[in-house]
Amino acid sequence: MTTETTTEIDSGTFALDAPTLPALREALARRGAKPEHVRRILLAWMGLAPWAADAKCRYPAALTRALPEVRALLESIGRVECSDAETAKLLLAMRAGDFVEAVLLPREGLCVSTQVGCAVGCRFCMTGRSGLVRQLGSLEILAQVREGLRRMPTLAKIKFMGMGEPSHNLRAVLEVLEFLGSAEGLGFAHKALTVSTVGDERLFEALERSPVKPALALSLHTTNDTIRRELLPRAARIPVEKLLDSALRYGDLAKFPVQIEWTLLSGVNDGLDEAARLAGLLKGRRAMVNYIDLNAVEGSDFRPVPEERAQELITVLRRSGTVATLRKSAARTVEGGCGQLRAVRLAGATRSSAKA
Repeated sequence: MTTETTTEIDSGTFALDAPTLPALREALARRGAKPEHVRRILLAWMGLAPWAADAKCRYPAALTRALPEVRALLESIGRVECSDAETAKLLLAMRAGDFVEAVLLPREGLCVSTQVGCAVGCRFCMTGRSGLVRQLGSLEILAQVREGLRRMPTLAKIKFMGMGEPSHNLRAVLEVLEFLGSAEGLGFAHKALTVSTVGDERLFEALERSPVKPALALSLHTTNDTIRRELLPRAARIPVEKLLDSALRYGDLAKFPVQIEWTLLSGVNDGLDEAARLAGLLKGRRAMVNYIDLNAVEGSDFRPVPEERAQELITVLRRSGTVATLRKSAARTVEGGCGQLRAVRLAGATRSSAKA
């Protein structure tokens, strides 16, 4: 098992040291590209500009000659292997031969992955079972955005909530955020970008320094430190109160509510006492709570919480002045949760190899 980003990729005479934005900019600069040429090429790859030069953009001769290979390389970075119409999920085959998932969301949103697999090992998550295979390069993350735009040209929101823990692939995530949220890139509103994390001081500090200030979602799941260590065995060992303080401090800086993510697990974190403690920790702060339906994972003992119980928890939060909602999962009945489509594809490949 490796956690390294895929190294050199090539298409004829055009090559990149790694599938990253800096590597692409450097390779294009060697052919005379200026920042406006790089931007035009990236927008063309996203389907938002023509590839050919025109009166607004004239490429240097060396770049013009290389343009077909540049295009072929970019378009090969990540391609949709299959999709699930019922869950709006896309499975992308990457150049390295592995797979990641992206999901089209209601209200013109897209959920993207930042790693192949994940090191956190959340016990209620299919992705966590595979461990971390490798980091995605920033171009591999953007390939998911490209496929989202191809299917939803009105795409307006990007959520870093798919496979992987963004704080563990911080450099690539920051590169993508800067491209998506800057005028020189796609120009998404900062609050239309959401980074979800189990909590890492390095991420909080990096976002505070970043010119792009995305919304923050904290995967908390419980206010009990002992239970949290059991549910998220390889998350950073930060006490819940300190973790919340760091996240909420960033929320105050960004002037946008921190989204507290809470996957409901029957008999584990669905007590009214938990909701009351959470309400006390968030009272008067810039935060909201998203309770999430559990996507059952084969072989897991965790069970979903009845909707009536979820509504009781929501009532506790709302009475204290905190916005709280229940996120219903359209994927719940078709095994469409995070990592499950990839798992089905890998299982199929394993069965085919065994028969050969």
